[in-house]
Amino acid sequence: MYSRGGAGGIGFGYNRAMLSRLIFTCALAAAATARAAATDCDRVCLKNQLDQYLNAVAKHDPSATPLGAGFRQTENAVVVRVGTGMWKTLTGLGKLQRRYLDSVSGQAGYFGIVEEGSESAIATVRVKVERRKITEAEWLIARQGDPGLNGPAAPGQPAGNFFDPDNLAANPPPERSLPKQARSSRETLMAITNSYFDGITTHDGSIIRAYPGCVRVENGRTVTGRSAPNGGGPAGVADCTSNLATINIQMVAARRYPILDEEAGVALALAVFLRKPGTATRRNVLSEWFVIDQDKIRSIYSAMFYPPGEAPVPNWPPYDGNWPLPALTPPGAR
Repeated sequence: MYSRGGAGGIGFGYNRAMLSRLIFTCALAAAATARAAATDCDRVCLKNQLDQYLNAVAKHDPSATPLGAGFRQTENAVVVRVGTGMWKTLTGLGKLQRRYLDSVSGQAGYFGIVEEGSESAIATVRVKVERRKITEAEWLIARQGDPGLNGPAAPGQPAGNFFDPDNLAANPPPERSLPKQARSSRETLMAITNSYFDGITTHDGSIIRAYPGCVRVENGRTVTGRSAPNGGGPAGVADCTSNLATINIQMVAARRYPILDEEAGVALALAVFLRKPGTATRRNVLSEWFVIDQDKIRSIYSAMFYPPGEAPVPNWPPYDGNWPLPALTPPGAR
């Protein structure tokens, strides 16, 4: 706008209010440009970045994938140095592979079977891509013989964790691209997924937005649709909404939803199941892939592990503490 200059003349300077607004607008535009540059990676780009990273890990060669300067990787919530952990043990991807992509969050995920020499494992892998480089990699891995709900295997007894890669391969998540009119929005995918955790926390399956008979698969093992012992008919685990009144879960904590793949109709949720007070049962840290059709849960596929009580989980911001603190912690330090 015009403003009067000295000696009654007319100047062309902006007044302070307009200048402040202009600076603020420019700052917002710069921030938006920076964000766009950081996440300028579409579905094709994300898939390529994910595959390049997984191939590099299988080749045991960190130089074969573009890693950000602050790259951070965890395996079952433990930070590992580049070149160690899965960088040494992974030898290839298995017979069941699924990839899910979220160009809004700039994250991509792998769910399926991975090979470590002659042994198979079931894994969820989440990577974050910024400026065409991998800055984060989070692995949740289930292996044969891992500790389960009651800890490590006792002598002469198998571990308590479920593990069945053959069943997972025979009953896989769908591999699909939904037509646009059949897709749920990001907000809806998250809300429906969250309804499942709310149903568990409140012990009320009616809260969960799911189809009757919805399937749940944990570390490859189908845990729904089971019959009661002695031919007593359907058990309380008929579907993913059943048996919640007595389930030993006090709370579903540290909920995160890093990948919302609208095209596939799949949401990735990461969380921690906390047990009821006074029980010795271990927590479990889980990745769950929710397959959602017409705004309802059709099936759930998990890769999870059972950490010891002192382990800080999930070890990713904003929930990078311990859930809960160990029982041996002095009361004044809680």
